[in-house]
Parts: sequence; C-alpha cells; structure tokens
Amino acid sequence: MSFQAYLDTIETKTGKTPRELLAEAAVKGFDAETKAAVVVEWLRDDYGLGRGHAMAFFHVLKNGPTISDKHVGTSGTHSDPSTELHLDGIAARSVDRA
Repeated sequence: MSFQAYLDTIETKTGKTPRELLAEAAVKGFDAETKAAVVVEWLRDDYGLGRGHAMAFFHVLKNGPTISDKHVGTSGTHSDPSTELHLDGIAARSVDRA
C-alpha cells in the first residue's frame, strides 16, 4: 500500500482528512515531539485505526507532508507518484484533477 493510500484509507475510516486530524492532534497537544505510542493509542481508541495506519499518520505529524523518494516512480506495492502527500482529502484532490 502506498503512503498516500494509507492516508486515504484513514480518511475513509475516520471521515476526517489528514489535515483535519493534524488540527485535532494539535488541540490535544500532539506535535513532532510526541511519542508514536501516544498517537497510535489515540487513533486506535478514538477511530479504531490499526498500528500501520496510525504510524503513517504519525510520520506526517512528525515530518510533515514530504516522504522519501525511495518508492516514488517505482512499480512496487509501496509506490507513490510524488514525495508530496495530499493532506486536504480525496475530494480536494479530485477537484484539482478536473
């Protein structure tokens, strides 16, 4: 599953875009210094997310919307089209393509 696919699935499961979840995390006082386990527990307890999805979100919380180019442009399972992740949601991305 690509990194963006993880974020898209999080949106589908929670009903919130990654950017909305980042805002919620900020209200809770979570930031780049927060331990992963705390974020994983919050997303599990409040949204029923598993560890893999929670860790994908944690990466964005800690590092922002940029990912390594390790899998960009590859044909593997984890291939992403860009190093920039879309945080404004699936619908916003659909509008951008129109």
